Amino acid sequence: MKKIYMLLCLILLLPACASDKTAMDNMSAEELYNQAFEDLEKTRYKKAAEGFEKLETDHPYSKWAVKAKLMGAYAYYKDEKYDDAILAADRFIQYHPGNKDAPYAYYLKGICYYDQISAADKDQGDTQKAEETFRRLIALYPDSKYADDARQKINLTEDYRAGQEMIIGRFYLKNHNYLSALNRFNVVLENYQTTIQIEEALYREIEIYAIFGMNKYADGYYKILKQNYPDGKWTAKAENIMQKINQANADKKIAPAPVKDEGDKAVRGQDDTQSAEKKPWWNIFKWGDDTKKTTVVEEKNVSSEEKKSTLLGFFGWEGDE
Repeated sequence: MKKIYMLLCLILLLPACASDKTAMDNMSAEELYNQAFEDLEKTRYKKAAEGFEKLETDHPYSKWAVKAKLMGAYAYYKDEKYDDAILAADRFIQYHPGNKDAPYAYYLKGICYYDQISAADKDQGDTQKAEETFRRLIALYPDSKYADDARQKINLTEDYRAGQEMIIGRFYLKNHNYLSALNRFNVVLENYQTTIQIEEALYREIEIYAIFGMNKYADGYYKILKQNYPDGKWTAKAENIMQKINQANADKKIAPAPVKDEGDKAVRGQDDTQSAEKKPWWNIFKWGDDTKKTTVVEEKNVSSEEKKSTLLGFFGWEGDE
């Protein structure tokens, strides 16, 4: 019963659709434009886009056809048919590059890409295309009313791209692939210096150079970070690393041996002479006594322990044996 009811509804709608199509066929270019514009205002975006396209097809040389190209692109954009909107905007730019609305066509195309920008951990193809389109708009029409907003959008697209570099860099860092991580953070420092990611990128450089034991580089990046972000949370984290580095360097310093006066040396010389006289004559053919051998072994053990106390161990990082 339900299927029969739906079939009857479709049959009743067919004459209405046919009559609407016949009515549109008999409309002038201006009437078609006004009808499509009315559909656009009433949020019937798909119908509006179809109306603007029909105007282009039926009246390609009218002044309304030029407007219809751009309005059709806007209708597709509002209907979230971004690919169709981009194609329509490109057609307008191709056939009417000198039109006063050309800057808006570029802007609309850029917005279509911009609205499709996904999270920073996804592919950033749309981000790059949006940035390229906005830069093209600024280069061709630097004084247009859309240029300022395009510049702001570029800053945001750069934040997205820098964010993706940071995500990849953190992944490498977590997996102890320090050189690859360092390369990613360097990309942010070199290419995205005006983004919000720059503060953490500086900290990560300090972190990795500390792992490598390249304290001079770590200190250099720390000074840059502190100068530009004196109260930042990443500066505070970096300060903890630098304090550990300084403490480790202080612990490695060896205290100077005590200096004995000449009198002690003289007495010690006498004692050595007396003890040498008491030793058997055949001792001169020995390389050393058992006491000296024991001392050497103990020194080697101490040296081995010192080697295990590295900067990586101090920070709690696990290094390769």
